[in-house]
Amino acid sequence: MSDEFYRMKRLPPYVIAEVNAMRAAARASGEDIIDLGMGNPDLPPPQHVLDKLCEVAMKPDAHGYSQSKGIPGLRRAQANYYGRRFGVDLDPETEVVVTMGSKEGLASLATAITAPGDVVLAPNPSYPIHMFGFIIAGATIRSVPTTPDEQYWAALDRAMAFTVPRPSVLVVGYPSNPTAETVDLAFYERLVAWAKENKVWVLSDLAYSELYYDGNPTPSILQVPGAKDVAVEFTSLSKTYSMAGWRIGFAVGNPKLIAALTRVKSYLDYGAFTPIQAAACAALNGPQDIVAKNRELYHKRRDVLVESFGRAGWDIPAPKASMFAWAPLPSALREMGSLEFSKQLLTHAKVAVAPGVGYGEDGEGYVRIALVENEQRLRQAARNVKKYLASMGVNTGTKAAG
Repeated sequence: MSDEFYRMKRLPPYVIAEVNAMRAAARASGEDIIDLGMGNPDLPPPQHVLDKLCEVAMKPDAHGYSQSKGIPGLRRAQANYYGRRFGVDLDPETEVVVTMGSKEGLASLATAITAPGDVVLAPNPSYPIHMFGFIIAGATIRSVPTTPDEQYWAALDRAMAFTVPRPSVLVVGYPSNPTAETVDLAFYERLVAWAKENKVWVLSDLAYSELYYDGNPTPSILQVPGAKDVAVEFTSLSKTYSMAGWRIGFAVGNPKLIAALTRVKSYLDYGAFTPIQAAACAALNGPQDIVAKNRELYHKRRDVLVESFGRAGWDIPAPKASMFAWAPLPSALREMGSLEFSKQLLTHAKVAVAPGVGYGEDGEGYVRIALVENEQRLRQAARNVKKYLASMGVNTGTKAAG
C-alpha cells in the first residue's frame, strides 16, 4: 500500500497557509493582529437578504436536498442580473449554473473538461485555483502574464506555436486577484477572436465585477458578440453583497461547458442549502444600494491605505478595482522575498498580508493587501509599518503616518 498519492505530489505546500497559521497562533496568544491578508469582507449582508434567509429556513419543507444546478429562481435572477448589468441575454436553463462560490465552480469545470496531459494557459501571478484546479485534474500548466499588454498577446501566440499538445483552455481573471489589473471591452473582443482562431476555451473569472473605482465599470467577456461560442464566466456574491461564507457563485455562458459542469456537479453535491439560495435571489432581485455602498467604502479604504502607507515610507500603487492592493516590497527590503517579509511584518508590525509568491513565482517581490479593515485600523497598520520599516533602516520620512 503506497502513501505516495498522485495528486498530492502535484500540490506544493500552500505558501499563504504558512502566514495564516502564524496569524492564528499570534491571535490565540492574545496579540492584536490587523488582518489584511485574507480577502474576507468585514461587512454584513443586506438586512433584507438576512430576513429572507430566516423566513425560508423556518419553512418545514426547506431542509431537504436542494438542486445541484441551483433552484430555478436563482438561475433566473442571475440571468436577469447579466441583462441589467451587461446587456447580455442568458438562458437560465442551459447557460446558467449555480456553484458553491466561484472557486468550486472553476475546480469542478476543470474536472469536467480536462484529460491528463492537457495543457492549460493560466495567468501568473493568479488566484491559486486558476492553476491548481487544473493541476488536480491532471493538466499541465503553461503560464502567461497577467498584465494585458502586447507582451501578453505575444506570450499567447508563443504558447500556441511551441506547446505540445496545443493548449485547449485559457483562464483569465479581471479585475485580477491578486494584481487588481483591469481590462476594457476591446481586450475581450481581441481575446474572443484569438480563442476562436486557435480553438481554445476561455474561462473568465469576474468575481470582482462590482468593485471598480474612478467611474470605470468592469466589462464582461460575454458582452462581445459570439463570446458564448468559446467562453464561460464565473461570478460570486461573496464580495458584491458581503456573502463570502454563504458560498454562492455562478458559471454562465457556453451551453456545452455549462452542461459539462452541471453533469459533474450532479455527482458531487446537491447544491447549496435552499434558504441560502432563496436569500441569494433576494440579493440579486432586491434593492441594489448595497452594491454602490460597498464600492464607495472600499474606494475610501483604498485611498486611506495608499495615503497612510505612503507617508509611512511604503509607496503602494492605487488599484483600479477589486478589494486588494498589489504592493511591491519596499526597495530596501526587496532581497528579503515576499514570504519572509510577510512573516516579519506579522511578527514586528502586527500586520498580516499575503506573500506574492503564493500566487505564482511571478508574484515574488510583491504582497497582496486586502482592504478588509476599517479606515482607523488601516491607519493604525500604517503606523505599525512605519515603526518596523524604520527599525530596518528604511527611510520613512519625517511625517507621522496616519
